[in-house]
Amino acid sequence: MINKVVTRLRNIGILVDLAGNYPWIYLTHVNNNKVIETYYANHGFTAFILQQDGTYTMPNRKLLFEIIRKYR
Repeated sequence: MINKVVTRLRNIGILVDLAGNYPWIYLTHVNNNKVIETYYANHGFTAFILQQDGTYTMPNRKLLFEIIRKYR
């Protein structure tokens, strides 16, 4: 799921950098612009969370894409 989102964004010209801290995946940069907002964590903007069954979910998809639009 994460690779699919990153690949689709790259295809439309948006480069995202992610950082991981189990079980959270943070959005750190969008097109080399540092994301300063925090969401669902104290350390950064949480883009994905690992679930108990091994899949990832987006805690707030709408807010994630608003942040991507803001920093592109």
